Amino acid sequence: MAQEPPPPAGTARRRLPVVVVGAGPFGLSTAAWLDAADTPVRVFGTPMGTWRTHMPEGMFLKSVPAASSLSAPGDGHRFADFRAARGRRPVGDTYPIPVDEFIAYGHWFQERLVPGVEPTTVRGVRADGDAFGVLLDSGEEVAARAVVVATGLVAYAHRPAGLAPLAEAGLASHTCDHRDLAAFAGRSVAVLGAGQSALESAALLREAGARPVVVARTGALLFGDPPPTARPSARPWYDRLRKPGSALGPGWSLFAVSRGPAAYRHLPLPVRAHALRTVLGPSGAWWLRSRVNGRLPVLCGRRIVSARQRDGAVRLELVDRTGRHDVLDADHVLAATGYRVDVRRAPVLEPALREAVRILPGGAPVLSAGFESSVPGLYFTGLAAAPTFGPVLRFVHGTEFSAHRLAASAAGGDR
Repeated sequence: MAQEPPPPAGTARRRLPVVVVGAGPFGLSTAAWLDAADTPVRVFGTPMGTWRTHMPEGMFLKSVPAASSLSAPGDGHRFADFRAARGRRPVGDTYPIPVDEFIAYGHWFQERLVPGVEPTTVRGVRADGDAFGVLLDSGEEVAARAVVVATGLVAYAHRPAGLAPLAEAGLASHTCDHRDLAAFAGRSVAVLGAGQSALESAALLREAGARPVVVARTGALLFGDPPPTARPSARPWYDRLRKPGSALGPGWSLFAVSRGPAAYRHLPLPVRAHALRTVLGPSGAWWLRSRVNGRLPVLCGRRIVSARQRDGAVRLELVDRTGRHDVLDADHVLAATGYRVDVRRAPVLEPALREAVRILPGGAPVLSAGFESSVPGLYFTGLAAAPTFGPVLRFVHGTEFSAHRLAASAAGGDR
């Protein structure tokens, strides 16, 4: 009997699944598009896990409902569809979405489009020839043709180095460390930052019986303007021409970064970095203004010179823009200092693989138009892709741009 010829080169690899690490909005959206492309896919992670364990109770999304849907390859899976399925009335841009409602929407999306999510932790990803080995918490190692890193924010939390000794003593933490801010009731808390996370955390702390003080480097707190109407299409035509609407809000700069992430990738690096810093810079949502202004102390134009323990609490030495020093004593420091992507800190990638990824200044991965890194078959999405594609990748709405492009690249990635 004639011996069968060996399978064509790459056939065995094509039978391997694409592994998605993370089951938040970006991971679930990407998996839904991969499945629609008939690509074998395995998704590891707790559905909406980061949102359930690292976002404070009582939080609201800054994004409006029209910009808060996960991306799906077919109709019927948007946030509005979820509300209709639950028998709830339609809502417009003047409705802030409670975090618990958004988490429920994420689970609803997952149950319908990505039912096979495996709620286990990925301990490490390593290169294995032209494929990857994905080590699970169980000790099993899964072979993958491609890996999508969709691990969310927590690994990239920016913790000021000067607070490290306080953090070790339990006197300082990052906002992502807390689900229930009521634990600070009766205590004084210095909240560092001037963005949405800082201002909403301060409001929640005050409402829970704590005594927050906001410490910000900015000269004044900024808040967005309330939408003039619940529906953007109801705005007068001349207002829409002057400030065109977008998923991120009205205005030409927001319109550009919302509609043009593919073009954003081709901008010079300094221009990209400046836009990422300044477009949608530190500010609070319009509905936060009444919960912050006049309700709690705010120290603007201050930076921290030193932070040290004193009698089981914290003493912060501050300096203002004139060079004047003052002191703030608090029971705890809460750093609402955001997130900075650095692949070198990504715990899911084993050291040799981390070192192989080409990075931008600061540590974010260099990505192709299809979200592929310099390591063939290794993809990044969500916040890690924002330095390449712009601020829209910091928001749930970024799934509309990223999911189908990444899925198409990974599904056809037979190098």
